[in-house]
Amino acid sequence: MSVGVRPFRIPAVSDRIATNGVCRVAGGCNDGPVAKRYLQVPELLVGFDTETTGLDVTVERAISYGFCEYRYGQPVSSEHYFVIPDRPISEGARRVHGLSIEDLEAKRAVASVFSVEEGLRHTMEILKNYQGLDALLVGSNVSQFDIEMFRWSYRSVIGRNPSEDGLNISKLRIIDVVEHDLAIEPSRSNRPRRGLSYLCQHYGVRPGGHDALDDARAAVEVFFEQVLHNNAGQMGLGIVSPPSPSLQVRELREG
Repeated sequence: MSVGVRPFRIPAVSDRIATNGVCRVAGGCNDGPVAKRYLQVPELLVGFDTETTGLDVTVERAISYGFCEYRYGQPVSSEHYFVIPDRPISEGARRVHGLSIEDLEAKRAVASVFSVEEGLRHTMEILKNYQGLDALLVGSNVSQFDIEMFRWSYRSVIGRNPSEDGLNISKLRIIDVVEHDLAIEPSRSNRPRRGLSYLCQHYGVRPGGHDALDDARAAVEVFFEQVLHNNAGQMGLGIVSPPSPSLQVRELREG
């Protein structure tokens, strides 16, 4: 079900100057290598987040998916849907997102609610579409958690690798705001906690509150603030170029 994305602050184009390129961050520091810093917002970004039955990506299931699309720094569309899982929701997960099986069933009156297989196939089509558009997925630990759980679930439930159905996970283009923050501040001692909630607090972004769509939005807004930080506040988010091969993008490896 498509839902509106809440408005957020974007600096006016007239107030700032657009900048191209990226800045390399030296590797070999005590905390290990880090990614490059973005100095410009790519044309097409898609925030992505899930809420799940638990933390083990190899066996747990996503019960809520959130996607929000941004073009030239502006929200243009979103989709938020739910899944009735084929296993219990752990108590720890329920404490985080507040969703029970009964809550998910009740969502049928106001939202799209799928079976596990239907949810995976729908997510597959969304990811394939955005991969075809050369979009960049933005999230917090999105490659190691959300995408990895999708991959394991797809293989378990559908019985096929995503690549067999047209999604090359190794070619998904990812901006992980946690990894990007490591590029900005490599020292883990200076910033020991980097979860999405902490990044929202650090960059002055309204937190998503463990709602898949709102967390997807929050991740994109954190990225915008990170880019502004990289340019010392001198970048216009409304003036961007299409993604360049020179941009450092996390590539996922499909096992």
